[in-house]
Amino acid sequence: MSQTFEIITPVDGSVYATRDYHTLAQARAAAARCRAAQRDWAARPLEERAALLTRFLDVFLSKREQLAKELTWQVGRPIRYSPGELSGFEARARHMISRAAEALAPLTPAPLDGFTRQLRRVPHGVVLNLPAWNYPLLTAVNAFVPALMAGNGVVFKHSNQSTLCGERIAEALAEAGLPEGLFELLYLDHPTTADLIAGPELDFVCFTGSVAGGRALQRAASERFIGLGLELGGCDAAYVRADANLNHAVENIVDGAMFNSGQSCCGIQRVYVDEARFDDFLEGAVALTGQYALGDPTDPATTLGPVVSAAAAARVRATLEAARAAGARLHLDPEHFGADDGRSAYLAPQVLSAVTHEMEVMREECFGPVMCVMPVRGDEEATRLINDSRYGLTAALWTQDEEAAARLAPALEVGTVFMNRCDYLDPALGWVGVKDSGRGCTLSDVGYEALTRPQSVHFRRLG
Repeated sequence: MSQTFEIITPVDGSVYATRDYHTLAQARAAAARCRAAQRDWAARPLEERAALLTRFLDVFLSKREQLAKELTWQVGRPIRYSPGELSGFEARARHMISRAAEALAPLTPAPLDGFTRQLRRVPHGVVLNLPAWNYPLLTAVNAFVPALMAGNGVVFKHSNQSTLCGERIAEALAEAGLPEGLFELLYLDHPTTADLIAGPELDFVCFTGSVAGGRALQRAASERFIGLGLELGGCDAAYVRADANLNHAVENIVDGAMFNSGQSCCGIQRVYVDEARFDDFLEGAVALTGQYALGDPTDPATTLGPVVSAAAAARVRATLEAARAAGARLHLDPEHFGADDGRSAYLAPQVLSAVTHEMEVMREECFGPVMCVMPVRGDEEATRLINDSRYGLTAALWTQDEEAAARLAPALEVGTVFMNRCDYLDPALGWVGVKDSGRGCTLSDVGYEALTRPQSVHFRRLG
């Protein structure tokens, strides 16, 4: 395998940056440095950790313009939207810092004469953080900030496509005064990452990425008793009930399907609409999707950028063509979106109807600006079809009847149930998937449980 890798920007297909991979020996040495630094860090007061990470945020966010520009060039998101990821980064980080004291506080059972008893949360030690390229800052902050707040050290390996984000995080942490060695940035290929996980240097792994990637990490850790937090893919569904506010549903579901060119694990791909509202919803969705401006993401007028690569676009086009051959109707002409030449990373958005669950486009994560619309005859059929998936990240219900949503939610095999919104992560609520969408939890007070281990203290007093 090559000793170097390149970031090929989807903006114009050029080489944006080149980096050298670390060897396994270098990675193991970095993990050893991290472990040595972590012992002192874990002994520091929580208030001191919070102050340092708050300084980090101030340093990091002072470079918003540079960060937003680099984000656009690495992943192709329109520059008008890139600053939004920085706002989300800040909100998640500040929330987790603010919740650490309560979330990590010991649990004390009812008093028992002659004994001191507590259930404490102690850090794992060294946490490997493996974020994804599609939201490179958000998938990173979900793990490394609470990991450090909990007293862990962090070995950090970003996706090759967005590795500059990791560099900027490391620089800002150093400028804020984080102890040397506590956050170790690595460039690793997949085999070296697997070998590092298989060795004794790590105590926990946080991964955001594909189902295949999650399985590879499980195999790598199969001979070890360490925890894995796996935030994997989705083929998420929306259900528009007969009583929904249709204009609101159309606007929000289209945005949930098309934002970031559909490259979101919780983006809406399957839309089930009550048959009484189906025609009106489909007409509105097609009209609104047709208004997107596909083009150069560095242009502030662009509202839809390229997908991450020409190869990714080709896979989406092949999925659409297979759906068409199986009887699906594609409602938008790619020529309407001039930048789509049928070969590049610039991919026109698409709305499909006449789809079935036998089609790949309704079964697998597409990761492109694609939305499938299917009529249903009420709640029972919608629930059955939402659950007819190997994924279980989110489901979004569009209704003006909150009691109906509350009745439906327990039957939905997903980690998050929304009502009248989608494609969103509230840092006060746990982010969790079921089935092939992963396991474990990030963010919220519950997220701290994954990044620590319980330790029982049972002291008996004599005399």
